[in-house]
Amino acid sequence: MALTGVRYRDEILRNIVRPYAGATGPDFILMDNNARPHRARVVEQYLQAETTDHMDWPARSPDINPIEHAWDLPQAAVSAHPVQPASFQELGTAQMEEWAAVPQRRLTSLIESMRRRCQAVIRARGGRTWY
Repeated sequence: MALTGVRYRDEILRNIVRPYAGATGPDFILMDNNARPHRARVVEQYLQAETTDHMDWPARSPDINPIEHAWDLPQAAVSAHPVQPASFQELGTAQMEEWAAVPQRRLTSLIESMRRRCQAVIRARGGRTWY
């Protein structure tokens, strides 16, 4: 099932982001990318109504968000399994198991790399970086 603006609002923003933002406090800023569902009118209206600060991204900006690299970790681990999942359910289970096995230190290092990522983008004047 494809992610739409309505699903993004209802399933992610309302159920995950809003509680997290409340726990984080007034300094919370939502950072996503320019995916079509993130820019949908229903999403923009929701964020305004919730007074959620939202980071603007330029249209063809480099993707330096460390979560993009974190998503790769369980996928790579599942791909390395000697026996591949035979169904969508098995794939989901295998990915959840691998996600739980990702060392916290690996995730921390991705977060700590943000300064270097931003500096690389500045040096490249918004162009491509090796990140």
